[in-house]
Parts: sequence; C-alpha cells; structure tokens
Amino acid sequence: MALLLMAVLAACGDSNGQRQVVTFWVMGYEAEVVAQLIPEFERQNPDISVDLQPLPWLSAHEKLLTAFAGDALPDVVPLGNTWIAEFEALGALQPLDDYVASAADFNQPDFFPGVWDSGVVNGQVYAVPWYVETRLPFYRTDLLAEAGIDKVPVDWEQWREAMAKVKQQVGPDRYAILLPLNEYEQLLSLALQQPEPMLRDGGRYGNFRSDSFKRALAFYREMFERKWAPVLTNNQISNVWDEFGHGLYAYYVSGPWNISKFKERLPADQQGDWMTMPLPGPDGPGASLANGTSFVIFRQSPRKQAAWKLIRYLSSPEAEIKLHALTGNLPPRRSPWGDVSLANDRYAAAFRDQLERAIPTPKVPEWERIASEVKLVAEQVANDRLSVAQAAEELDRRADRILEKRRWMLDHETATPAAAGEGARQ
Repeated sequence: MALLLMAVLAACGDSNGQRQVVTFWVMGYEAEVVAQLIPEFERQNPDISVDLQPLPWLSAHEKLLTAFAGDALPDVVPLGNTWIAEFEALGALQPLDDYVASAADFNQPDFFPGVWDSGVVNGQVYAVPWYVETRLPFYRTDLLAEAGIDKVPVDWEQWREAMAKVKQQVGPDRYAILLPLNEYEQLLSLALQQPEPMLRDGGRYGNFRSDSFKRALAFYREMFERKWAPVLTNNQISNVWDEFGHGLYAYYVSGPWNISKFKERLPADQQGDWMTMPLPGPDGPGASLANGTSFVIFRQSPRKQAAWKLIRYLSSPEAEIKLHALTGNLPPRRSPWGDVSLANDRYAAAFRDQLERAIPTPKVPEWERIASEVKLVAEQVANDRLSVAQAAEELDRRADRILEKRRWMLDHETATPAAAGEGARQ
C-alpha cells in the first residue's frame, strides 16, 4: 500500500508540472548508448525526466511522418541531416535562434561551419549537430610505397598520378580504388567540391548540366574507364575490409565508422599498413559531405525549455567526448578534438582536417530522392552506358520531375509551414 501511494503521488507530481517528462526518440545503436548519458542529465536537472524511446533507422522516417500527421511527435529527436529541410517545410520544427542567442556559454562558433550550416534553413537555425559523418579515402601505405608514391595527394591531378602508378604496379586483377556502385556519397563529395551548386534557382531545378558537375562526373567516370576502380557494388565483394587487407584496392572512400572496423578486421601485422587522408579536391584539399544527425525540437512540444536543456547537455563538448568513446561517432565541434581520445588517434586526424571543409547537401525536402537518382545514373556512367553529357542531361530531367511540386508551391507562394503541414495531414 505504501509503495502504491508513492507511485500515485509521483504521478500527480508529474501531472502538476513538478517534474517535466521530455519525450526523446533516438534512432539506431545511439539509442542504447545515449541511455548511459541520461542519468547525469537528470541528476543535474531534478525537475526533468527523460522518456527515451529507441527507433530502428529503417522505419524512423515513416514513424516520424505518421506522428506528425497525428500530432504525436516527441519533444526532441536527433534528425538525420538530410531530413531537416523536409520537416522544416512541413512546419514541424521549432526555430532555435532565440535559444542559441540566449545561451551565453553555448559557443556556436565552436561547431565546424559546414556542419552547423546543415541545420540552418532559409537563414533560421532549426537543428544543433550531435554527431557528424563525412567521407574520405582510407589507403594502403605499403601498396603506395611499392608503387613509388612518397606523398599524400592533395589535388585531383596528384591523385590521378598516384592511382595510375598503383594500377600499373598491382596489375589487371587488382585496382587502385573502390567506389561501390550502390553508394552515391563518393560522387556527391566530388560534386560538392565544385563552385556551382547541384540545384539552381532556389532549389527549383537541377543544375547537373553545369560545367562544375560534369567536371566531377568526368573524374568519377575516368576512374572506371582506366580500370582504376572495379565496376562493382560492395555487396559483390566478399568483405570490403578483408579485401582491403588482401590488396584488392589501395584506396577506399568511406566514413569514420571504418576506423574501428579496420582496427578490428585487419591482422596485427597489417595495422601499420593503412592510414586515412583528406579528400583531394580539383585544385587542392577538397570538401566532403556534412552528414550525421542533429537535434531538433518539434514545434508542437509543450516542453520546449526542458527539451532545449537536454539538447544543450548532449551537445556539450563533455557529452560529445563520452559519445565518441562509446560509439566512435565524430564530434561536430572543434573543442572535443583536443581530448586525448581523439587527439592521439592518428586515423581520426584526417577527419578533423576534413570537417573544416565539410559542406551540407542541398536543403530541399526532395534531396534524398534526387540523390537516389544520382546513384542510378552514376552506375550507368560507370558501366559505360551513358556519357557524361548524357548523364548530366538525364539527371536534370529526373531532378526537375521530382522538384515539380516544389516549383509550383514556391511560384504560387503557398509553401507556407501551415499549408505544408495541412497537406501532409491530408
């Protein structure tokens, strides 16, 4: 009876506002890990309780849209960076400019510029980065040395020379680089290094026929034409880590999660034979993607101040260092990189450099659909079924079709958050 009475009193306390319950949905493995950080937040904020609910990545997008339509969104979610523009267009996100401005010790300039910009839409802040992903080359130091390459390439011309030498050294059955055809991030990274955007006129039309994109696509195609890269998906390779160790390819453009994978998969006598490097650009060190997840507060939340406290806590340098120790995820701000866990990691150093030149992908709700079309057309280019000019024209055609509704809404000035939200509910 005493225990029952205590439970009833606790429930009454919550309903009377003595202890706010912040609903917090988190996708993937990070949901398990962040649970270890919540108790300290609740200790520091005894008036707030966090209701953590894990979501699988595969169903997260659909569940969020369903919750939006039913007015059942949580207070806080770490949203995939490519989803931010979509939920902003729906009118689902709370602008965070005032929260950031009022937090004197928040130190927004500490975030890498391009990573922070991924949460800014139409000049307003809607998201605070939690962890960041970018792409750059992992490479075999011993294979490059055998090919007579004694310096890390910093531009495309130097990279061409290095890949040509590796291919000449390893022969017809091995390759200089792996660019899996079931991934589009490698080509997009090359395209982001260009001065012209991939979409034009405020995201109304594709801009793939620009000289900039065709330059990136031509370099991508060249790597397959010269047999520097195999015409394969990573699903057609028995094991990308083992084949890297076997020397099937000397360069592999991928993300930070593979640091731990290569440490785990490669034998001890090969741990000194690989390294990471920043992505070369057309005329010097190049840009790469600013992917990852960022915290958002949903507009319908009645607990925005409490939700903001949770975001501030989890995006603090101290919490980001703990998250990296638990997951290997990279911090989106500079100060955590001074911690010994990152500062002494020689494989992570290239990612620290690359993040200074990370760039978000186009901020339109339709971007993921367009990126999927880029992957399909790039596969045809790699298989020599389309020329660069034909592929660029085809991508513009597909992108323009996907963006048709966006153009109509913008041109008729009906793409307001309220109108977009009602349309999604219907």
